Amino acid sequence: MLTVNRSIRIGILAAALASPLAAPGASAATFKFASPVDAYTLDPHAVSNTLVFAILGNIYEPLVRRGGDLQLEPALATKWTLVDNSTWRFELRKGVKFQDGGDFTADDVVFSFERAKAGGIKSNLSTLESVKKVDDYTIDIKTRGVDPIVPMEITNWFIMSKAWSEKNGAVQPGSPDNKVETFANRNAMGTGPFKLAGRDPGVKIEFEKNPAWWDKPVGNIDKATFFVIPNPSARVSALVSGEVDMIDTLPPQDTQRIEQTKGLKVLAGPDLRVAFLLADVNRDELLYSDVKGKNPFKDKRVREAMQLAIDLDAIKTKVMRNYSKPLGLAIAPEVNGFDPELGKPVQPDVAKAKALLTEAGYPNGFSVTFDCTNDRFMNDEATCIAISGSLGRIGIKAEPRAQTTSKWAQQINPPGYNTSLTMVGYSPFTYDAHIFLTSLLHSRDAAGRGVFNIGGYSNPKVDELIAQIQSDTNPDSRRQKIREALKIAKDDVALIPIHQLNILWAAKDTVNVVQPADLAYPLRLFSVKQ
Repeated sequence: MLTVNRSIRIGILAAALASPLAAPGASAATFKFASPVDAYTLDPHAVSNTLVFAILGNIYEPLVRRGGDLQLEPALATKWTLVDNSTWRFELRKGVKFQDGGDFTADDVVFSFERAKAGGIKSNLSTLESVKKVDDYTIDIKTRGVDPIVPMEITNWFIMSKAWSEKNGAVQPGSPDNKVETFANRNAMGTGPFKLAGRDPGVKIEFEKNPAWWDKPVGNIDKATFFVIPNPSARVSALVSGEVDMIDTLPPQDTQRIEQTKGLKVLAGPDLRVAFLLADVNRDELLYSDVKGKNPFKDKRVREAMQLAIDLDAIKTKVMRNYSKPLGLAIAPEVNGFDPELGKPVQPDVAKAKALLTEAGYPNGFSVTFDCTNDRFMNDEATCIAISGSLGRIGIKAEPRAQTTSKWAQQINPPGYNTSLTMVGYSPFTYDAHIFLTSLLHSRDAAGRGVFNIGGYSNPKVDELIAQIQSDTNPDSRRQKIREALKIAKDDVALIPIHQLNILWAAKDTVNVVQPADLAYPLRLFSVKQ
């Protein structure tokens, strides 16, 4: 039997940025909160999206979850052990009921694996080969070789009811671009602490407490409503006027106003998410550019020139009001595998950037459409405009096309990858670099690796290292391999890191929350003083 070195466990950061939570038994409360963007699908296997996971994590549950301190803890599984080099055995929790009264068993886990592997979260499970039922409350997960971090990799793999899915024609997941819908896109039914009470797409999602939940909530929320308020000023006004109890994505320029308003507070903490640029390096001709017959982004010198043109410190101070951290890698310092030396941001050098462009054959630059969101994370559109201005200094006319997240995701997500240049944000929910490498830097393949490699970057050596990282149980050599893969990708300018974001919430003083660095809204841990 293989022994997993316990030091491979990741030191993770939990931001419990409030006074102690209400004790169990406190009077039930109603909680209203708002975000700029909606969960554009309720299908837990359609897409690997941070906001979708944040919402659905209150209705559906994984086998293994993270607690308020972000440490791993049992959920629908009570125990897991490594049986051999490539087999993990999970003992399932008995007596759990789905919200429609159906029993939770191993059949639901096997079904959920096959369904998820056909959907947009398959890259999250790409290291898992199969899930087999041992008995009604035991399953074996077979991995593709040695995989010492399986429990970390499945915290956002939510278990669905096989019977409910079959009854409602939702055996297959919706598509990642949300163009193919099933009953599960607009309806949800899990084992979690809250039920879906109502939904008005683009407007609100209503939750009500699940009285039959197998666990006990720490907080006292009985009913909750999630409002979608894209306009930043309207979102702040909703908090100030008392219409909501908490808002996500507080504009940095409004922090002083909140701090000076009696009864309100600012909640700020590190975000695992890093924003970065992805250029299409795969197509022979860009979809959205005035360059015809060739693709300038295939030339590393062009990508390097772009990186040297962008003034990250100016973006930090002028756009983000110091609520961001410029980085030279697309993973945050809190993620296992981050290297401080590689993580140093690239300093701008406009003269060198212009020289590289000229050398590459573009002395006058070129035009390209720059796809951005305008509601996904803090000052995303403003950041894109600032980046466009920086690129303009070297003759690259990156014309921002800002859209709501739902429209942007339909466009750039697989299978189409319909973009030439885009800014994305990624949060490695495992708190480990392997999921980032697998999802965004591995060559696209049928197993789901590289599914969110929007630009189509491919380097066989990086692919080889990713496979080795997956199976290496020695934490030191594993970190070295991660560093090597990240360095190759950085030298290739596979992507252009911008900054690590901050989670910036504002709330009433009466609200006590846990603010995880993975951007979740664990309502079971929230409470409101009566």
